[in-house]
Amino acid sequence: MLIQLTSLSLQAQKIILPGAYQTKEYFPLLQNKRVGLFTNQTATVGNIHLIDTLQKAGITIQKVFTPEHGLRGTADAGEKINDGVDTKTGVKIVSLYGKKNAPDSTDLIDIDILLFDVQDVGTRFYTYINSLQYFMEAGMANHKPMILLDRPNPNGHYVDGPLLETPFVSGVGKNPIPIVYGMTMGEYAQMVRGEGWMKTTNLNALAKANWSLTIIRNKNYDHLSKYALPVAPSPNLGDMAAIMWYPTTCLIEGTVMSEGRGTPHAFTYIGHPSITNQKFSFIPNPRVGAMSSKLYGQTCYGWDLTKTAPPKDKIDLALLIEMYKSFPQKDSFFLKPTTISPTAYFFNKLAGNASLMQQLIEGKTEKEIRNSWKPQLSAFKKIRKKYLLYKDFE
Repeated sequence: MLIQLTSLSLQAQKIILPGAYQTKEYFPLLQNKRVGLFTNQTATVGNIHLIDTLQKAGITIQKVFTPEHGLRGTADAGEKINDGVDTKTGVKIVSLYGKKNAPDSTDLIDIDILLFDVQDVGTRFYTYINSLQYFMEAGMANHKPMILLDRPNPNGHYVDGPLLETPFVSGVGKNPIPIVYGMTMGEYAQMVRGEGWMKTTNLNALAKANWSLTIIRNKNYDHLSKYALPVAPSPNLGDMAAIMWYPTTCLIEGTVMSEGRGTPHAFTYIGHPSITNQKFSFIPNPRVGAMSSKLYGQTCYGWDLTKTAPPKDKIDLALLIEMYKSFPQKDSFFLKPTTISPTAYFFNKLAGNASLMQQLIEGKTEKEIRNSWKPQLSAFKKIRKKYLLYKDFE
């Protein structure tokens, strides 16, 4: 029914409308321009992809830039994506998750304006916010104005988790934000720019200040909204249960346990062959978007979170503690890097510090761990407030 309704009738019903729906606001800015579009399968207007929407309106898409998982969102996590041509539209595709993270001056020489539209899920380790920053930096460095079509954040109704500490900067975390930062892409873009996190060289202060960033806002959205994504944002976040559990269970990627990749319920099936106090079992195997991962072909015992509601406004620390306690060989729970240093552990890269791992090992309670987060979270929330475009949850 949704795709049969006009934007005006949806607006009247107070249905949340992502920025891409506000065509009257950004189509005039794109007319007679060569557009460099950063997008993937999530950029839809109703049931029509943004590429088709733009082309139907006579807007020239010069190139399409793509993030992790590619234009169609089917590549494995971390899989390098090659350049190519979209077989449906004939548009040139430039991968920004392969040989390079950002477009270079050659990519942008025939581009007049940049357009960004990708659905985020609101966690620091989900790589699309890194891609956004790289794209912004390239736009500023090459004096290309940018339009960002905002989309609701399904985990935008709370802020939680430890802040990223500088030694733990990696591909799954660039900036000093908590695991759940409670901002849309548009709000986050404003923070990246406003806090001086963008890395640009050979640009004076005037050039940086004059760079144009236009954000097309969501309609009928605020930070108390509950928004169900119409399209899976990546191969292993196939439903809203996975998306809501992801801020908690993605940390399991840094352990020897399966986070459910290779099943229809990644990030909601969690387990390991050595778990003995849980009856639920599953066997992960290769599938599209998860051709290789941990424990394939092995029976894993553990937790079926599809039958458990995630916490409404926090990371489920109690569950993480329970999983650690249930694992029989504690010294083998965390994936061991080749170089044994705190910054090399993938769990610590996901957490953003070495403290959470140590707190789990030492048997700290949920309250003790949360208390250790409070000062930094409080400081972050004050910074965050400066960049919000929508009514906050508190």
